[in-house]
Amino acid sequence: MKKQTFTKFLIYLMVFALVALTGCSNAAAPVAKEVNENADFDALVAQAKGTTVTFYGWGGDELRNKWLDTVVASTLKTKYDITLKRVPMDIDQILSQLSGEKQAGKEEGSIDMIWINGENFFSAKENGFLYGSFTDKLPNYDKYIDQNSEENQYDFGYPIEGYEAPYSKAQMVLINDSAVTPETPKNTEELLVYAKKYPGKVTYPALPDFTGSAFVRTIIYDIVGYEQFMTMEADKETVKAAILPALEYLKELNPYLWNEGKTFPATSSQVMNMFSDGELVMNMSYGPYSVATSIEAGIYPKTARTFLFDKGTVGNTNYIAIAANSPNKAGAMVAINEIISVELQASQFSELKDLPVVAYDKLTAEEKTKFDSVDTGKGTLPQDELLAKRLPEMPAKLVPIIEEIWLEEVVGQ
Repeated sequence: MKKQTFTKFLIYLMVFALVALTGCSNAAAPVAKEVNENADFDALVAQAKGTTVTFYGWGGDELRNKWLDTVVASTLKTKYDITLKRVPMDIDQILSQLSGEKQAGKEEGSIDMIWINGENFFSAKENGFLYGSFTDKLPNYDKYIDQNSEENQYDFGYPIEGYEAPYSKAQMVLINDSAVTPETPKNTEELLVYAKKYPGKVTYPALPDFTGSAFVRTIIYDIVGYEQFMTMEADKETVKAAILPALEYLKELNPYLWNEGKTFPATSSQVMNMFSDGELVMNMSYGPYSVATSIEAGIYPKTARTFLFDKGTVGNTNYIAIAANSPNKAGAMVAINEIISVELQASQFSELKDLPVVAYDKLTAEEKTKFDSVDTGKGTLPQDELLAKRLPEMPAKLVPIIEEIWLEEVVGQ
């Protein structure tokens, strides 16, 4: 090769390499992870355009998965050019990943939004896994959410302080098949009579299953009330003394339960399957309209129905938080703002039968019709009856103590 030709060849290679490196750099450019504290929502929208937001949370609800992957994802893409990436993962694994990233000093993680509440929110916030207060940046939070509501100030008794935004509401309901058992127990005394009438055909998920734990707290509330727990110290002996009458009741119930209370089904899914197969005459769910979706899916008979205790049942709100090392905080805030919009809350209510988090009295007449027109399906209770018998959750710090006491004092006793 001639010297002149060789020189031109080297220049060409250098230019090519520079262009290639520049292209690679642009393709891999990270999303700006920091948000200007004074940025308004329009600035967040501009920053989020063309980005991907990851949403980590439990993936066991296929209806919810489909809703997120279609309705929510398409809305975010169309309105904001945001791509929603749903990552199914149990919350304990999410917290473990956040903990590992924090210990490793990883400033930019892989998690943006987190489906969370209760004990897990308490743990995540206490350990510094969550981004700071952000709800004041969301127009829909200001417009549609009752900020003075207990459930928007406290999550299982723990101060929220803007670290999470409401996603949907849940409430414990009891379920039976009216064609098999015409009666519906209205309190714990009637539940004991019911269990004696149908021995071996009543049970509940073993704690710490989320639904099983909520059922036991509902039993405790029915027997000793809930007020004392709201300010109770997380001392095991104090808690045990307070719930002693309920522990005695649960032990009295045991001989009439499935497997005589020596063991309990491991999960709420197992209890649901046993009920749908006719092995049990009663089920319980934290989804107040789950009966309707199960009837539609052919899992439950058309005669299945929900009922409540006269004194009420435990209800809570589940939320969306943002990881402290989220690479796309702007995109997460835009996505969360859209999820608490009237349109998506009404869609969630219609398709998933989850209680909406928007305050009804903050809606216009036209907006109210979006919720009023929703058919909640067969076997369900109207929303106003559910909310009228909705009892507050215990402080998160008490829940694992009660679960530990239940394991020691109730199982097999």
